[in-house]
Amino acid sequence: MDFQFDIFLASLPSLLRGAATTASLAIVSIVIGAAIGLIGGICRVSRRAVLRYPVILYVTVMRGVPLLVTLMFLYYGLPSAGILLEPVTVAIIALAAVNGAYVTEIVRGGIQSIDPGQMRAARSLGMSYSLAMQRIILPQASRRVLPPITNESLTLLKNTALVSTITLSDLLRSGLEVMTWKANTFSPFAGVALIYLLMTLPLVWLNSFLEKRYRLR
Repeated sequence: MDFQFDIFLASLPSLLRGAATTASLAIVSIVIGAAIGLIGGICRVSRRAVLRYPVILYVTVMRGVPLLVTLMFLYYGLPSAGILLEPVTVAIIALAAVNGAYVTEIVRGGIQSIDPGQMRAARSLGMSYSLAMQRIILPQASRRVLPPITNESLTLLKNTALVSTITLSDLLRSGLEVMTWKANTFSPFAGVALIYLLMTLPLVWLNSFLEKRYRLR
């Protein structure tokens, strides 16, 4: 074991700067992904084929292609077509798009878990489809989708480690740089593991809290 406490301490400032990048990417991607997922989930249950089928195609592609491949395609493939994007932009697009696909399916499942009779009752009272969805269906579905969406956000946070492959100085890449600089593997990566754990624990606790609060009876 090559752990050295002095190297561990010396690596922390660099690792914390990388963690700030990781946290920023995760927060922005989670927010954008949630917005995509909400819109996509509503379109996914629509009776209009023009809304439903493009979303099905999007979800199928994003869930079927590994995130690493998506990152590589956007960062290394698009320049050959004359489209140059900054690494941060590529990371946010890829993370948000993949997260949005999974959230879309979560929202779809939440909406479809609500008794269809409630929509029929709302429509019989004169509500439009959009108003019934906004006031009747979505408030109930939100209780069921929040725990899995939180869990998906946790997965996204850990998946941000893949952005190190496109030259972004995230937490993992910072650890690799310190490892090379200090010629020591265990010490900096003990810091990387510890920081990832501290970043994910709040989401783990939030997910547990939401599951207990909104557990179906």
